[in-house]
Amino acid sequence: MRNTIQDTLAAHRNELVSLFSRYVARGNGILQPHQMISELENVIMDDEGMQKLKDSSFSKVLQSAQEAIVLAPFVALALRPRPGVWEYVRVNVYELSVDHLSVAEYLRFKEELIDGECNDKYVLELDLEPFNASFPRPTRSSSIGNGVQFLNRHLSSNMFRNKESLEPLLDFLRTHKHDGHAMMLNDRIQSIPRLQSALAKAEEYLSKFPSTTPYSEFEFDLQGMGFERGWGDTAQRVSEMVHLLLEILQAPDPSTLENFLGRIPMVFNVVIVSPHGYFGQANVLGLPDTGGQVVYILDQVRALESEMLLRIQNQGLDVIPKILIVTRLIPDAKRTTCNQRLERVSGTEHTHILRDASNEIAAELQGVPDLIIGNYSDGNLVATLLSYKLGITQCNIAHALEKTKYPDSDIFWKKHEDKYHFSSQFTADLIAMNNADFIITSTYQEIAGSKNNVGQYESHTAFTLPGLYRVVHGIDVFDPKFNIVSPGADMCIYFPYSDKDKRLTALHGSIEELLYGAEQNDEHIGLLSDRSKPIVFSMARLDRVKNLTGLVECYAKSTKLREMVNLVVVGGYMDVKNSRDREEITEIEKMHDLIKNYNLSGQFRWIAAQMNRARNGELYRYIADTKGIFVQPAFYEAFGLTVVEAMTCGLPTFATCHGGPAEIIEHGTSGFHVDPYNPDQVAELLTDFFDQCQKDPGYWEKISQAGLKRIYERYTWKIYSERLLTLAGVYGFWKHASKLERRETRRYLEMFYTLKYRNLVKSIPLAVDEQH
Repeated sequence: MRNTIQDTLAAHRNELVSLFSRYVARGNGILQPHQMISELENVIMDDEGMQKLKDSSFSKVLQSAQEAIVLAPFVALALRPRPGVWEYVRVNVYELSVDHLSVAEYLRFKEELIDGECNDKYVLELDLEPFNASFPRPTRSSSIGNGVQFLNRHLSSNMFRNKESLEPLLDFLRTHKHDGHAMMLNDRIQSIPRLQSALAKAEEYLSKFPSTTPYSEFEFDLQGMGFERGWGDTAQRVSEMVHLLLEILQAPDPSTLENFLGRIPMVFNVVIVSPHGYFGQANVLGLPDTGGQVVYILDQVRALESEMLLRIQNQGLDVIPKILIVTRLIPDAKRTTCNQRLERVSGTEHTHILRDASNEIAAELQGVPDLIIGNYSDGNLVATLLSYKLGITQCNIAHALEKTKYPDSDIFWKKHEDKYHFSSQFTADLIAMNNADFIITSTYQEIAGSKNNVGQYESHTAFTLPGLYRVVHGIDVFDPKFNIVSPGADMCIYFPYSDKDKRLTALHGSIEELLYGAEQNDEHIGLLSDRSKPIVFSMARLDRVKNLTGLVECYAKSTKLREMVNLVVVGGYMDVKNSRDREEITEIEKMHDLIKNYNLSGQFRWIAAQMNRARNGELYRYIADTKGIFVQPAFYEAFGLTVVEAMTCGLPTFATCHGGPAEIIEHGTSGFHVDPYNPDQVAELLTDFFDQCQKDPGYWEKISQAGLKRIYERYTWKIYSERLLTLAGVYGFWKHASKLERRETRRYLEMFYTLKYRNLVKSIPLAVDEQH
């Protein structure tokens, strides 16, 4: 990359003087990618002699730049040739000399924007790279997020090349216990040859039994050979496990190793941490700091309990699993159950919400959990502290990281500290990320973004909080702890419109009133005059990023689209008096202006936010009955749960190309990508779809079915829970087999927590609920 810049400087000296001088003329500061490219286009437009820059190698280099720091006469560039890979250079605009910068040098230069010339050589630098230098990791950007596959390849390769690498597996199986009782192997098996011999004997012995023979009929004989409970509940399942382990001992391969480790009984008690907001099963949505994570976790634990029960049964064990969701107890519960110490989760038998101190966990579980899962920054930090204390496997789920939501929130952190406390949050994120045994995300983009956009985790690779500390190597997105495990939708609520027997027809009257009722009230505004038209439907929060008003404006400006279809959006309040959020107030006012200015009466219906999930599921299906579509027009969407919900209901879906939906939908096959920054193109795509539906009556059904196929293959809670438990098994074994507890990293972070984080959080006032 550096040579490319130097070659370009030599070939385009005059042109680059003009371009970089424009950067400097804007004044000292930070330039974002679109600003850098805009200036390049301006240079080319103003001077025909500059046309050679348009397709030059430098133009390609500039397109990889994520920011430019301008401090005359210098311009420093942060270059990202591919996801997860960074390089830093500094150009002297007047001399056109280029220097390659280390991460620390670049961040130090960036800090001068805030502090002037930085003479302090003793700024605290957080650098985790030395602890991870010998840790195995992939190098290709396409491998990011496939951590468990990489680990299995690494482990099986070691086992294949060096038979001594099998010893940790034997040791793991011999020492594996639950509640003090041995599982898998007993003391009769002391060596790999003895294990191999016993497995061959067991395989031959089991072949004489019918496949459905229960374990109890041959338990005593297997115990005599050296095998304890945990191999399976029938002759067939035990035989399958025996065969898998024999294959691993003879010729290990990644898929066999993963299959075997995933079947070992390891997870019986799970703790899920979600301390912020009002966590409950009813009347909580819309309350402060409460939203999608509540739905996510409740759906998650139902699927997780079901999968744990199935696995325990198949493993031939008589164990009752327990899941605890640990959250805050809120005395003033506001018509919710958040003041109850212990509450069973509906739809489960062994899952509870525990609103109490951490020392109650062991009492409720009557033991130590096998797996702890953190949610969001605060939950992940609590999970870190508990996993460190209890010595258990830790999984983190960020859901969303604030750093990428607020550009330059690191370097200008002091401006936002009183409101957002970014210093504490970013510090908590760094500690939790690096302590976790594994991290799951919903999409690749969450980790490493795309070709042009930085991922949420990737943004924590290197950054600076001037006056506090700088992060030279914070998180490595190539770390094999990252895994993509996408959630689904609750299929009891969200199911295809074609499942007539399951349809909630009793709700159709209220849904018809919601969509077509003539009365204007606090719940809906606008009328749909022609009920024969298909409905373009969208449902989201009413904020700028979700871009509901952008969709309405796109529809309003397209005469053809307005002739063909009706538009219905669900989100927010109708009246600004009901909102305390400035951004939502702006969007409410914009929505009313659009209705008035474009005379949308008769073609558009705006419905207030709906909290009844069961009715929302039937609403998707009702829209499908009109042969309508779902549109998710957000400027950026980390995952896109409404996209999954709509597709699960069989509704053809159009969703933003920026973020998770770009991975969920295969454009033109299982749905369509839309670019919210190009509304004319969106309108054209929608009209083309409805044109095609008119020409080919089977086209709508074709896209609907392809969307359902995509969901069943990749986006269900069943797939999610199977994957999560397999990951817990693989990473639990990995910790044991590698003897690598990341001890050095943990000690380093423990010091960082004690010396930095504890002081930072002292400045955060206790939360005050605005609704009091």
